[in-house]
Amino acid sequence: MIDEDTPSPLPAQPGRPWLVLIAGPYLSGTGGDPQRIAANRERLERQALPIYQRGHLPLVGEWMALPIIHAAGGRAHGDAVFERYQYPVARRLIERCDAVLRLPGASRGADLDVARARELGLRVCFDVSELPDHSGAA
Repeated sequence: MIDEDTPSPLPAQPGRPWLVLIAGPYLSGTGGDPQRIAANRERLERQALPIYQRGHLPLVGEWMALPIIHAAGGRAHGDAVFERYQYPVARRLIERCDAVLRLPGASRGADLDVARARELGLRVCFDVSELPDHSGAA
């Protein structure tokens, strides 16, 4: 369901693709198990094609954060370097997005993403079908 209290960042513009951050559990509930983390990431990434098919550009925060974390010397999910960069990267990234798609599941990071999106007046959706359909655009 669309968060009706949060206006879209821009008036609907026919054909204008949105940059949509996919937010949901990544480390949450994994106990640091790499296979469970990978499963959470795959769950986030499964939303990319449906978002794209609606005419938008999908984005998973880890696509941006992990290269920065690795370059800074991060070696493990949840280590000090990971913690130093993961959420600050997401915070900067959200400022460039038009909407956040919040997937189900407990996640401190996704909750922070939604809170920041609301502060910025971005659309927060809970299902891909809530995004405007721009699939007919070039």
